[in-house]
Amino acid sequence: MDYRSAGVDIEAGDAWVQVVRRLVARRGSSLPSSGAIGGFSGLFGIGGGRSLAACCDGVGTKLALGEATGILRGLGQDLVAMNVNDLVTCGASPLFFLDYIACGRLDAGKMESVIEGILDACVESGCALLGGETAEMPGIYPVDGFDLAGFAVGLVNDAEIVSGSGINEGDEIIGLPSSGVHSNGFSLVRHALTDGGLKLPLDAKPGPLGGETLAETLMTPTRLYVRQTRAAMDSAAVKGMANITGGGLEANINRIFPDGFVSKIDYESWERPGIFKLIESAGVEEAEMRKVFNLGVGYAFIVSREETRPLLDALKSAGESPIAVGTVIRA
Repeated sequence: MDYRSAGVDIEAGDAWVQVVRRLVARRGSSLPSSGAIGGFSGLFGIGGGRSLAACCDGVGTKLALGEATGILRGLGQDLVAMNVNDLVTCGASPLFFLDYIACGRLDAGKMESVIEGILDACVESGCALLGGETAEMPGIYPVDGFDLAGFAVGLVNDAEIVSGSGINEGDEIIGLPSSGVHSNGFSLVRHALTDGGLKLPLDAKPGPLGGETLAETLMTPTRLYVRQTRAAMDSAAVKGMANITGGGLEANINRIFPDGFVSKIDYESWERPGIFKLIESAGVEEAEMRKVFNLGVGYAFIVSREETRPLLDALKSAGESPIAVGTVIRA
């Protein structure tokens, strides 16, 4: 049981990013933009030693479980988190957020819960909900179906951009706990747990979930890491940061490394949340688990060994429980 059999091909997605990169490079640009296509965010210089950072993302097929469970407010936080957690990896502070809601028929009651979740998450992230678009598209979406996308823009001083360029052999990788699956890999989650595999009802309380229903566990919102990122940068020389989304720990961390370096993750250095043990029990092999899910680590910092203690102290002061999850090695 794997992601491809659930309908998602990670390799095809990676290949598509390369197609877009070629198309962009072929045209060239004289505009003051930077940040590789396929990175966590892009940068646009506005002068005065500052740049705008921007990114776009959605909630994915977690929406299907939101519709089935009626647990919708957390989807708003998922949407904001999927964007601002990407945005801050370059050191930017979020300024504003915009949402796009597409639906077969507008149900104001349902969407009000989503917007409330968006607003709460924006407040926690220190950014404004500037606007958005709600599009009724009958014939494109089912009557009760909907999709969510979001766009975040932030500001960073050019001298403080975290690019990953200084990462070197022996640097430490420090992770922050996730709140579970977050908003990636849900096609495989449903394939393993509800639509196929174990075929569990959403009100089931499997042992690994510690008394929670499957619905409650799966609909737990994605954590927001904006405040923690700022605390880290104010206290330590952070070389790189990664939001652990689709592709798992290694792929997301490695994408910020200079050529010639990769991450070495110690997967025994933390206790995995029960939801991942449950997914694995459905027949998803360890290699696939590592390739698709965050496995309990939602965000990562890369620092030199000398900066590890200041970083850990700052994160603990921010109420976090940081984990030393690995090191940087030569490829």
